[in-house]
Amino acid sequence: MILHSGTGGTQLAAGLARSQADAARRKEQATMNVLRFLARNLSLAAWVALWARAAYGLTPQEVVRLRSVTEAAIAPDGSAIAYVLRVPRRPIQDPDGPAWAELHLVRRDGTVVPFVTGDVTVSQIAWMPDGRTISFLAKRGGDKFTSLYGIAADGGEARRLVSHGSDITGYSWAPDGRRVAFLATEPLPEAKQKRRDQGFTQRVYEEDWRAVRVWLATVGPDSNPPRALELPGSASELHWSPAGDRIAVALAPTPLVDDDYMNRKLHVVEVDTGRVRARLENPGKLGAVRWSPDGKYLAFLSAADRNDPAAGRLMVAPAEGGAPRNVLEDLGGHVTDLAWLGPSVLAYTEARGTGSAVRSVRPDGSGGKILAGPGGPVFTSLTASRDGRWLAFVAHTPRHPPEVYLLGGGASPSRLTRSNPWLDEERLAPQEVIRFRARDGLELEAVLIRPRDEQKGSRYPLILDVHGGPEAHYSHGWLTSYLNPGQMAAAKGMAVLAVNYRGSTGRGVEFSKLGQGDPAGKEFDDLIDAIEHLTRMGLADPKRVGITGGSYGGYASAWAATRYSERFAAAVMFVGLSELVSFFGTTDIPHEFHDVHFRKWPWEAWELMRERSPLAHLDKHRTPLLILHGEADPRVHPSQSLLLYRYLKLRGQAPVRLVLYPGEPHGNQRAASRLDYSLRMLQWFEHYLNGPGGAPPPYELDYE
Repeated sequence: MILHSGTGGTQLAAGLARSQADAARRKEQATMNVLRFLARNLSLAAWVALWARAAYGLTPQEVVRLRSVTEAAIAPDGSAIAYVLRVPRRPIQDPDGPAWAELHLVRRDGTVVPFVTGDVTVSQIAWMPDGRTISFLAKRGGDKFTSLYGIAADGGEARRLVSHGSDITGYSWAPDGRRVAFLATEPLPEAKQKRRDQGFTQRVYEEDWRAVRVWLATVGPDSNPPRALELPGSASELHWSPAGDRIAVALAPTPLVDDDYMNRKLHVVEVDTGRVRARLENPGKLGAVRWSPDGKYLAFLSAADRNDPAAGRLMVAPAEGGAPRNVLEDLGGHVTDLAWLGPSVLAYTEARGTGSAVRSVRPDGSGGKILAGPGGPVFTSLTASRDGRWLAFVAHTPRHPPEVYLLGGGASPSRLTRSNPWLDEERLAPQEVIRFRARDGLELEAVLIRPRDEQKGSRYPLILDVHGGPEAHYSHGWLTSYLNPGQMAAAKGMAVLAVNYRGSTGRGVEFSKLGQGDPAGKEFDDLIDAIEHLTRMGLADPKRVGITGGSYGGYASAWAATRYSERFAAAVMFVGLSELVSFFGTTDIPHEFHDVHFRKWPWEAWELMRERSPLAHLDKHRTPLLILHGEADPRVHPSQSLLLYRYLKLRGQAPVRLVLYPGEPHGNQRAASRLDYSLRMLQWFEHYLNGPGGAPPPYELDYE
């Protein structure tokens, strides 16, 4: 509203002032009434806890202790769901390290039974065919390597079922429940291990790898030493057929990451002889694999072609061989998981835009039905009972991280677990999906977390949270982690915007390819256009815009701090790229980067790579930049951060700080590293978007 000078304008202003004063008195009285109620009805400790949450919102110390469900497996009869609960260690109080992973069971009525808890790391849970035992991988007690364990579904002690001379990394049960196939590297020869013990620990880069083999073992009193199948390549996934005579195995030429991403092919192998009966030519990247209950077909997730960034197409192929069929032609989203509900019906979870849904379809593409959503939780995984009547999921919402959900009996999906009950009392900031058009007319989506105590009509600092990949996307679910400012920044009076720029998944293959060959081009224009949209909305202060992200999001942050420095008041770059030619030469995914991202080799585009590197735009740097990187990162070599830091520091045009995390890979794993990261990220944005700016804030932190 614009108030003009003169009597009318003065009277209007005076009336508005009186109205605002009355509203303020009413708000103050309501607050006092609430405080009196709390004082009468709550203990001092409970009152203080509620007051602290109301006053400060979600803090880094709370975020790093958030628990989340990472796996779920429904019992064959659908009566219960086994799940893995990620339990972070408590910084300072516990010995440092990655989160623990516990085994729990939840029944259909919501009763939770802890099974294997404490200082444990459980993974790859499954029900044995008889439904009476839950199996899992773990390294427990005196184990030298990760072994296969089982625990009775009605309770008791876990017992080791299979151990090996190297870590077991995957497994699948035969229908008889006595035989198991598992994945493990060839054990190191005794002579070579002796030399290592004597200090000869050199690595011959990308040559001294050992293949991952498929091993067959028998569980029980008549067990024999595991035998390996001689297969052409290194295995990464396996599934025993319903008839028990074949195994579907994903094989790549080597166990190197680039081959795992780009060159895995499905093979159907005879159990007795090891003969390959069929090789299925999935067109590109390979995802989840499932046998049909009658053993006639294999359903799997695959890329549409070699240049498709993600395995999001639902394919079905005859198990005896033949061309895979794309079941969902022209799908405007991405399939994230699948399960057979019977010999002729598939269920799948679908990411579409910022939403999610569960659908079913026949293998020929007909008979499509919606089972749940869209508009509900964000479904990330799917598991079905043997009769297909009950489905269990891992899913999250804007109110909570991933939990176990159940669908069946004609009802809507119901949440069964509450791993962070204290979150129910947290006053979180509002979250919503917004849509806007890029400068070339392309419609885009983003998830906006508003400032927690937003006053309508006021402008606020804005943080762009840029996802990595770029073959990833943001959903309208839980968006706060040690890496993502989300609710932490909203509690500090900042808006956070998570943009699904062109090149993101969730909108089909064509959309996910729009950024290829054009790094930091139109995809970055989309981020600038998002800022403009929030500025026109009246929410964002264009002079107080920050940006952050990891990996490709770190690249965007470095690009923002250099090439587009005039647009950004602060940037936080995590494990990001700064110089594309050297990145290409040091990463462990050169073929993946070529095939689904840049689409050119460096020697074919020296000038383009140089021009699209933040390092080429040092002269424009005016944005305070915080750089953070794990020193053991094989994906984006830490030299990418060292280069950018050194050159920016030498030029001295704006504040820059570099923080290195010893031993951390492409993303922090340890509790202390995660807390340190969150505190530094939030401190940097508060200092430069809400605070005085100028020289960097102190580098010493108060972790308490």
